[in-house]
Amino acid sequence: MAILLTIIIFILVLGLLVFVHELGHFITAKRAGIKIEEFGFGLPPRIFGIKKGETIYSLNLLPIGGFVKIFGEDGKKKKISPEDEKRAFYNQPIKKRIWIISAGVIMNFLLAAFLLSIGHFVGLPTIIDEDQAGDFKDVKVQITQIVSGSPAEEAGVRIGDTIKQLTANNEQLTVNTVIQVQEFVSAHQGEEITLVFKRGQEVFEEGIFARTSFSENDGPLGVGLAKTAIVSLPWYKAIWMGFVSALTLVGVIVVTLASLIWQLLTTGSAMIEGGGPVYIFSLTGQAAQLGFVYLLQFTAILSINLAIINILPFPALDGGRLLFILIEKIKGSPVSQKIEGLAHTIGFVVLILLMLAITWRDVVRLF
Repeated sequence: MAILLTIIIFILVLGLLVFVHELGHFITAKRAGIKIEEFGFGLPPRIFGIKKGETIYSLNLLPIGGFVKIFGEDGKKKKISPEDEKRAFYNQPIKKRIWIISAGVIMNFLLAAFLLSIGHFVGLPTIIDEDQAGDFKDVKVQITQIVSGSPAEEAGVRIGDTIKQLTANNEQLTVNTVIQVQEFVSAHQGEEITLVFKRGQEVFEEGIFARTSFSENDGPLGVGLAKTAIVSLPWYKAIWMGFVSALTLVGVIVVTLASLIWQLLTTGSAMIEGGGPVYIFSLTGQAAQLGFVYLLQFTAILSINLAIINILPFPALDGGRLLFILIEKIKGSPVSQKIEGLAHTIGFVVLILLMLAITWRDVVRLF
């Protein structure tokens, strides 16, 4: 039952992200007066469609996202009417085409800001200082990081779990602060510690070995800890903080991505935790298990990730299409349709192969 629920949530989350992205292209193209041939919910094959005006609005079999078919987006067409020629995508001014292509990315950012605004209003888990005073709700010590190959990972502990109790050598600790955990674990290095932790509504009890040998900053258990509380804001502050949080996420993800690319260029390899559908599916289940606000945050993070990945100047992505428009602007004439089409096809194949490789690695690592 848990797997089925995770599958449903996974489909809904990815469906929302892709649908909102395509909705951005649809709205801006419509407002620009460009002909829209089809706007589909889900991916083909089509179940049914209704034609309203010149546009087919379709419901498709695969319930992941959607698509928009803009007339002339794939290049110049033969034997079309002067009216269609005038309204074709390729005949629009460069600024208008840039706006239409960028709209999907902008919509993903706005979706993230909207979700985070809701989160800040209903209450988001926030890291607080150990001695910070205030009327906080649901104060707890949570795991914020797990080192690969550490005792914590081997014990099945996950990011977001709440540490409730520690027991070792007939000594028991009810956890209230991060310092308590650190001091207890340090005092029992070389021993097995019984860890009681909570994940969502479930409580687990696992034995975990507090190692005596570990890398700097990893600690005996190999976890990062933080004291957190649910902090809610008035609606007017929540809206502002939603946008601030979304912008902060953009900065964090861009810096992380730039760091990974730099590692790849300088060392030939990069430490990538995951990123394929299987990994995202796993994280979706974990976020849903922790609760609604965690799933809200996770969806916002995915939306920002989708926006940033899509805007990269790589063929087949929105950023690749923007790159060809920039080249057109510089050289004063469009790039050959055959060359651009070939570039996007090759880019698409490379992305599919990369996705398959990442998915295979995630399957091996997770299962």
